[in-house]
Amino acid sequence: MDRSSHPRPRRIVPVVAAAAAALLVAGCSSSSGGKKADESGNDVSAGKAGTPRMTIAMITHAAPGDTFWDTIRKGAQAAAAKDNIKLVYSSDPSGPNQSNLVQNAIDQKVDGIAVTLAKPDALKAVVAQAEKAGIPVVGFNTGVQDWKEQGLLEYFGQDESIAGEAFGRRLNEAGAKHTVCVIMEQGQVALEARCAGVKKTFSGKTDILYVNGTDMPSVKSTITAKLKQDSSIDYVTTLGAPFAMTAIQSIADAGTKTKLATFDLNKDAVGAIKSGKIQWAIDQQPYLQGYLSVDSLWLYKTNGNYSGGGEAPVLTGPAFVDKSNVDKIAQFAAKGTR
Repeated sequence: MDRSSHPRPRRIVPVVAAAAAALLVAGCSSSSGGKKADESGNDVSAGKAGTPRMTIAMITHAAPGDTFWDTIRKGAQAAAAKDNIKLVYSSDPSGPNQSNLVQNAIDQKVDGIAVTLAKPDALKAVVAQAEKAGIPVVGFNTGVQDWKEQGLLEYFGQDESIAGEAFGRRLNEAGAKHTVCVIMEQGQVALEARCAGVKKTFSGKTDILYVNGTDMPSVKSTITAKLKQDSSIDYVTTLGAPFAMTAIQSIADAGTKTKLATFDLNKDAVGAIKSGKIQWAIDQQPYLQGYLSVDSLWLYKTNGNYSGGGEAPVLTGPAFVDKSNVDKIAQFAAKGTR
């Protein structure tokens, strides 16, 4: 990266995530991500900022139909509306295809790029091209181990290894003996790190089960078969709220007393926590990730700011949600912002 184009401050600034500010901004409607670029924010009011209009590209590895990304987009759209930003969203779970989307944003001469690094090796060269072109790039959601090496300005998200280790300790507290950790995309660094973290701290047995996350009927049947095959599994660990809801059906079909806990949250998972079908969820606050990644580029372009001083990530999780605090979260989950 050409450091002269993005000078870093000498002093490391403490990491402070502006959660309160983000939650004051109402979320905008969103549809699930697709491969084609989508200009967002046309259905919201004009930006409140008096700064010149700028264009920000948000490029993720979202698979079609994965509703987790709707929450990220709501946060991003809220920041865009406030900051007078034209937000262009696109996604593709394939590393090479996501790289092509970044190249498209470079060719369009956007003012900034927010990107996920689920397949960091596939994005490395094109991220360097963006930086060479003088386009600031921030990372979010995935890539906490890679963002500094690739020269990104900032990172907003959860350290998945830390989250996995916390999950494993929670399993110990629950008295679990055998868990199956369900990975819906093999080789995706964040998902692999979660299960590796669970395995590191969980004192019981951890099995890894790979499923095709784009085919929910297949996910359901694969988990069901695993539970029928091994009756010693007393906890299923899923890595996304939609997959947790599917696992509930798998547990019922298998006829076992297996319990379920998950990473990530949505309104359906909140209801399942209330009913006891899910024991707990780790919330990484995707709305906040989307909001901060867009707002940070506006702050950098207009005032030269770096969250975390360009040296440390801004962590948005992990935060446990269970019966003890789910009612406080439910009102926000109902709006699709948690």
